[in-house]
Amino acid sequence: MIIINNFNEYKLLEGTMVGTSLWHTIDQDQINRFADATLDHQWIHTDEKRAAEESPYRSTIAHGYLTLSLIPYLWKQIAEVRNITMEINYGIENFRFGQPVKVNDQVCLQATIRSVNDLKGTVKVVVGARLLIKDQSKPAYTGDVLFLYHFA
Repeated sequence: MIIINNFNEYKLLEGTMVGTSLWHTIDQDQINRFADATLDHQWIHTDEKRAAEESPYRSTIAHGYLTLSLIPYLWKQIAEVRNITMEINYGIENFRFGQPVKVNDQVCLQATIRSVNDLKGTVKVVVGARLLIKDQSKPAYTGDVLFLYHFA
């Protein structure tokens, strides 16, 4: 894990692949709870029997937005940003889903600091995100996440 204490330390990481999170297993319970939270109960996510019979993946798959929602959790395994009064998930850009995450797949986040800018006291950081799937050559997704930080 890297530790970032201020803007200058963040700026030094620009252009660097800063790390990879631990592996996280996405199980059916997590998929079902996400379906309940988002009201998205499409059968490809929640009906294990039908997915086994009719899906081209022969199993249920995680919602794409479930995998995106893991970014803050996985990012905090890579970097600890200290001395902040506020951190804001500001946006996502250029995201592409490369392949589905099947139930019980293990995923991890690989992060690269693309840019760090001081916007009059608010630090905007663009992190390149790749969600890797264990034993797969193609990532689940790639794209950029934007964070805003207010350092103390």
